[in-house]
Amino acid sequence: MKTGIMKATAWKAHLTRRYMFSASHRLHRDDMSEAENHTTYGKCNNPYGHGHNYMLEVTVSGPVDGQTGMVCDLVDLDNFVRTQVLELYDHQNLNLLPEFASEVPTTENLCIAIYEIVKRGFLNAHLDKIRIEETMMNSFEYVGERGGNL
Repeated sequence: MKTGIMKATAWKAHLTRRYMFSASHRLHRDDMSEAENHTTYGKCNNPYGHGHNYMLEVTVSGPVDGQTGMVCDLVDLDNFVRTQVLELYDHQNLNLLPEFASEVPTTENLCIAIYEIVKRGFLNAHLDKIRIEETMMNSFEYVGERGGNL
């Protein structure tokens, strides 16, 4: 019985996987005064920091494999994100990690850091974007430096 599903790799599909992790941070710049930090970062400049339960979305794309019918093996993607991203950031104070030694650990900068990890290391599909939901009201996406249109 023919189902009408293409078995060829002539078309591209997108896959988005969601992951959760928790981390804390303080938004603060040492080269700014306490007043400037408070004005810039508000309650996120709390000296004791604060935490979030982040929802991370990794979107990859590529041709659909004719044998498996998938863009990539979900187990491979899940294992990569678990070992290279979640184990690095989950239950950490982001301010204490080397990648944020000279950067404020905003969620925007966290998106970029995770994008770079996945882009460099997960080669089984094309990385389209990283999206992080910080709160119910705030989410951030990074798609790389496509064309430099900022």
